[in-house]
Amino acid sequence: MNIFSIIFALSLTIANSAYAQSTGASGIFTIYNNTDSNTVIGFYTNDGSGWSSNWLSEDLLPDEHAQAQFSQDTGACEQTLQVGWLGSNGGEVLDDPIGIDICDASNVYLEDNDIFFD
Repeated sequence: MNIFSIIFALSLTIANSAYAQSTGASGIFTIYNNTDSNTVIGFYTNDGSGWSSNWLSEDLLPDEHAQAQFSQDTGACEQTLQVGWLGSNGGEVLDDPIGIDICDASNVYLEDNDIFFD
């Protein structure tokens, strides 16, 4: 189990809705599904102690975003994240894991052929 725990389940919001801008330094970050037609069904983190459970409580459709927060500020900033996409057969297709400094990141952008953060 990760040393981070989830304060609340990711809340799904429409990208055009107004929301408060957050910073990674406070443990809050926003995940954006900027794909044309792919649905995110899984979002996982690993601080070196194993993969977290799925952060998403609902699917993240194209042009939607969700906000998440780590509840422990003493954990590792360096994380590995992995995204699960809805496959054509209804199952989960896992993307390649990528490294992220969650203390510096405020936004995670999921695009058709790329995942990046700032």
